Amino acid sequence: MERGNKTRVRNFLLLGLSEEPDLQPVLFGLFLSAYLITVFGNLLIILAVSSDPHLHTPMYFFLSNLSFVDICFTSTTIPKMLVNIQTQRKVITYAGCLSQIFFFILFGCLDNLLLTVMAFDRFVAICHPLHYTVIIHPRLCGLLVLGSWCVSVVGSLLETLPVLRLSFANMEIPHFFCDLPEVLKLACSDTFVNNIVVYFVTIVLAVFPLSGILFSYAQIFSSILRISSAGGKYKAFSTCGSHLLVVSLFYGTGLGVYLSSAATSSSRTSLVASVMYTMVTPMLNPFIYSLRNRDMKGALGALLTRAATLKDEAVIGLS
Repeated sequence: MERGNKTRVRNFLLLGLSEEPDLQPVLFGLFLSAYLITVFGNLLIILAVSSDPHLHTPMYFFLSNLSFVDICFTSTTIPKMLVNIQTQRKVITYAGCLSQIFFFILFGCLDNLLLTVMAFDRFVAICHPLHYTVIIHPRLCGLLVLGSWCVSVVGSLLETLPVLRLSFANMEIPHFFCDLPEVLKLACSDTFVNNIVVYFVTIVLAVFPLSGILFSYAQIFSSILRISSAGGKYKAFSTCGSHLLVVSLFYGTGLGVYLSSAATSSSRTSLVASVMYTMVTPMLNPFIYSLRNRDMKGALGALLTRAATLKDEAVIGLS
């Protein structure tokens, strides 16, 4: 009978970043601003790549997909947190919590795999430039992105579905979204299978991709050092500098979440690291790629100029 009462879960409570009433307007303003910047910045990247024929290359094709995934990644958690702050309600339904877990893992895995694919693209471009167009052709680019989606969906299902078998007694999640490790801590049933699946998926979809990225950049740096001219070295570094910075930021903050969780029993440090991982990194990606890339700056400038021209023409037409 007791087990039956524990399994009739309808809602979880998301405790959020802080329970201080005075901080709620500040948190709402900060996260709303960051979310709008993230969506607008990544959307500009997608529009710039799609509108400029000079950017219809594999590197920018992967970048536009990464921007789309970043928009989805932040939209999985931040809007719900903003609604909870605004309405002063902390409730998320059981189905909503499972959905949030699924999509958070899905888009997180996609980030990992797309960054790995982009590292492979830079590896071929710098280490095998004469064979680049033969190896990285449009069909392969489509297959790599499609494969990343399929693998991420499978990995997310593997981690999410075992949660259905768990029963819960405590419904308060000390987080601003349904983070799987935090949800597993609330289970009053055995989570051994869940933990094994989490470790397996993490190794396959995080450790292996990171190893691939490190291997690619080891080969890239080795090839760059063999270039005799300083101009050639600078050009080679500039083509992969933005991606390497994004990789460092993404994996650095991601590892910070798990290392901080392992190092301290307090969830406050983990919450701060999670904010970096889920919000700050996707927000900074458009700035990193646009500010460090001359072609992207030119495409964004042309896009904004075209938008301003259309606006002026519309105003003149209305008048």
